[in-house]
Amino acid sequence: MAGSILGNRVLRKEDPKFLTTGGVYVDDMHAEPLLAGAAHVTFVRSQMAHATILGIDISAALQAPGVIAVHTAASLGLAPETSSYNAGVSRTLLASDRVRYVGEPVAVVVTEHANQGEDAADLVVIDYEPLEVLIDIEAAMTSSTLIYPDAGSNIAIDSTVWGMPDVTGDDYFSDCEVVVKGRFVNQRLAPCPLEVRGSAVAWVDGRLFQWISTQHAQGVRDQINKSDSTSHVRVITPDVGGGFGAKISAYPEEIVLGRVALAVNRPLRWRETRSESMISLGHGRAQLQYITIGGNRDGQVLAYRLEAIQDSGAFVDVGAVLAPACTRPMSSGVYAIPKIECRTKSVVTNTTPIVAYRGAGRPEATAAIERAMDMFAAEIGIDAAEVRRKNLIGKFMQPHTTAIGQEYDVGDYEGALDLVLAAANYADLRKEQAARRARGDRNQLGIGVSVYVEITSGGTNHEDARIEVLPDGRAIVYTGTSPHGQGHVTAWSMIASEHTGIAMDKIDVVWGDTDLIPEGLGTYGSRSLQLGGAAVHETAIKLVEQAKAFAASQLEAAESDIVLDKERGVFHVAGTPAKSTSWGDLAASRANDGGLGYAHRFTSGGATFPFGAHVAVVEVDTETGKVTHLKQIACDDAGTVLNPLLLEGQIHGGIAQGSAQALLEEFVYDADGNPKTGNLAEYAFISAVEAPQIELVAMATPTPRNPLGAKGVGESGTIGSTPAVQSAVVDAVAHLGVRHIDMPTTPERVWQAINQ
Repeated sequence: MAGSILGNRVLRKEDPKFLTTGGVYVDDMHAEPLLAGAAHVTFVRSQMAHATILGIDISAALQAPGVIAVHTAASLGLAPETSSYNAGVSRTLLASDRVRYVGEPVAVVVTEHANQGEDAADLVVIDYEPLEVLIDIEAAMTSSTLIYPDAGSNIAIDSTVWGMPDVTGDDYFSDCEVVVKGRFVNQRLAPCPLEVRGSAVAWVDGRLFQWISTQHAQGVRDQINKSDSTSHVRVITPDVGGGFGAKISAYPEEIVLGRVALAVNRPLRWRETRSESMISLGHGRAQLQYITIGGNRDGQVLAYRLEAIQDSGAFVDVGAVLAPACTRPMSSGVYAIPKIECRTKSVVTNTTPIVAYRGAGRPEATAAIERAMDMFAAEIGIDAAEVRRKNLIGKFMQPHTTAIGQEYDVGDYEGALDLVLAAANYADLRKEQAARRARGDRNQLGIGVSVYVEITSGGTNHEDARIEVLPDGRAIVYTGTSPHGQGHVTAWSMIASEHTGIAMDKIDVVWGDTDLIPEGLGTYGSRSLQLGGAAVHETAIKLVEQAKAFAASQLEAAESDIVLDKERGVFHVAGTPAKSTSWGDLAASRANDGGLGYAHRFTSGGATFPFGAHVAVVEVDTETGKVTHLKQIACDDAGTVLNPLLLEGQIHGGIAQGSAQALLEEFVYDADGNPKTGNLAEYAFISAVEAPQIELVAMATPTPRNPLGAKGVGESGTIGSTPAVQSAVVDAVAHLGVRHIDMPTTPERVWQAINQ
């Protein structure tokens, strides 16, 4: 009997296509008959960060070559749409009364050819009356200028309205021998997926068909239907070239596209440029943190306070809620701190709206507590790794509730720390660092440590799957999750093959079509394997049980006597292997009776909490401030591992993204709200040259909350790496009196810190 396929390094089924003919993305759908004769859409975007719209003149644009139509909110009859999170915040999909950030869509130009749209868009004249521009979130909190007057304040959400306590007064730390305070910036980031946003639409017999690059087809369908109840849209997701959370929800451009197509009576295509993507695709992070940490000189932390101010950008979207809502419960991290307070505020500014960027709130919480632990360790003069060890929550295999009230499933934080320190040869690194400092070397060594825990599949606890077997013996897995690089086709095929015996190369995976998979919650929050994979797991088991009943009838035997021979892919009577029927035979026999398939919804026992520890090693040129990220040693515990190859790919990508935040990336505006980093020439996007050597340390603590024992891993690498790298940079120059450097730790900032 062959062993299980699960847990093995199975090559990705997806890769041959992507490495040869390539994926089929929205912009590649030239053979789709419903899009024959499609016109092209270009959006006219605001060049002002904050202004009242006095008028929009489209007359010159209408005369431009190739122009079919130009539409505004008024011509499309767009009504204001209210934020789900603040009733005083509303906007039209195309700005009509005022603009609130550079890049906000104001009008839409339809042309015969794509290259005609930009020239025509430049001819649309918008008459603006400038308003005060609010870029700084602390200034916006107190400004008399309200970005949404009906909201009554630029503070869109305050955690006290959720029943959370206020946090004031230093008496909270009265029993501490040492108290350290800090102000940290978790900077604004642009997601930069390699495939920018794109969509195509066609009306067929009064129904809207829409192809879209998204992480959640069913959610986008519901958004479009809610905005326009006449559309009854079918959303279809082709290959998606990266999302990082920014493509979970639909954007105004995508939602309005169907109405424009109806108005011009033509199918339409739209693809944004890279510059448009940088300023209009939702941003991430953008959180200002004030921390206070107190404890004893022996290293015991007694109290911790975090005040997080979340930049919402120019709309109160999911990022305004999700990031602070995940920051607060995870604020204590992996530490057994007796007293913890956390208050969050979300503030609107005249910048690109914040959305759910990779980790959304958990990286921010980890960055805050890890930076706080470093500063506390520096104040009392104890090694940062030892201070962490002294305060870690002890190993637990039953749920543990922190002082902030968050329940974790399982954890062995000290075990992860021990493994990563040993793999890094931590003691030897410290010796080399001491030798360089003693010699006064130009290039100093920095060692950063982080220990983290995060929450995955929080807020969603179910997913849908369906498996159908065809008369030729092939199978199709229909899943409510949606891949954009994770390897779902491989993973779901492995699970289905494990239970059915159908070979992986005979299993297809279908996702992202709301007619074929009407129910599904998409891919985000590192939820896919533990929910979507578990749904496929249980569906396959139930399909086998159903098939045994059909086989019993066909073989004229008792159901209890039917055995599935997975190696041959046949059902037979126990003890009589010659008398058998195959999956294909069973499917063929039921061709006129509903076929052979099973649909199932899996519901989990709750969120899971992956954890781990990272050591970052950097070199800092003390004369120029340049940082070189030499090595990242990472122990990321995601529970039971389905396929180590897929796991490692996710962690590698996360580490690269986390290192990029610590060292390179930052989206910046000038005082007038103009983006200063609106393209990849100005925005420091990581490449293979800047990526460190990565060493992964294996650790797997299964969770009891799903039958696979799996926890999420899509965001873990990002969460563990960023604070470790930032810590390493500060550590490299700590002997020169530097206590903190905000991210990104660019050469300029490092040089300034050294020379202050």
